Amino acid sequence: MRAVPAGDFDYEQDGAHYSAIRKPEPQFARRIRDALGDASSLINVGAGAGSYEPEDLSVTPVEPSASMRSQRLPHPAPALDAIAEDLPFPDRAFDAALASVTVHQWSDLGRGLAELRRVTRGPVVIMTFDPVSLGTFWLYAPEMMGRESGRMPDLGELAAQLAGNVRIDELSIPADCADGFAEANFGRPETFLDARVRRSQSAWGFVDRDEEHRSVERLRAALEDGSWDCRFGGLRSASEYSGSLRLVVGLPW
Repeated sequence: MRAVPAGDFDYEQDGAHYSAIRKPEPQFARRIRDALGDASSLINVGAGAGSYEPEDLSVTPVEPSASMRSQRLPHPAPALDAIAEDLPFPDRAFDAALASVTVHQWSDLGRGLAELRRVTRGPVVIMTFDPVSLGTFWLYAPEMMGRESGRMPDLGELAAQLAGNVRIDELSIPADCADGFAEANFGRPETFLDARVRRSQSAWGFVDRDEEHRSVERLRAALEDGSWDCRFGGLRSASEYSGSLRLVVGLPW
């Protein structure tokens, strides 16, 4: 276990039950697999509990948090304790690279992206969030959402630092999304009343418990008096949501 967290969130302290809520969403997994193309070997940086690692590839996971490594399912490969900014592999060692919901936690985005390019012969695939779109989500937690959107790298900056031919695709979020990030619950507001769900969303770790309590009580009151449904009730029956989730694909050099 690291004495100092590798990223901006301490998963050793607060990530113990992450994998119970943050399950891979099949639609996202298919889009990621398509973006990886004909790769046979993959480095997964910030691999966490193993979500979105294609089972048909030879995967080398990299994950600095001991807590997250301990939550990996039995079938994925064991994860290496290392950080994105200093990958212990030779140049062009892998056919492709994946970084899923992790780049916002890196201490040096440019260096981490350069390392992904260095060790990869083919595409670099990054799942992340557009900070501008994320800031418009309805959640009754303005301080938390402000901090969360502030953590996310600007997509233009990310593309420029990844360099080369980069495309950015929107990932629509299905109503029954299995991956429990905030926007996944766009039509299920009651979900945020569950502390286990909030603990699986690192953004809540950047506000104090008093602010978290106030946010939850604002939402609870809006649900009880019907004002949430008056404003956002149509989301309950929506089949999908166009939110902030993006797939950034750095094509081979």
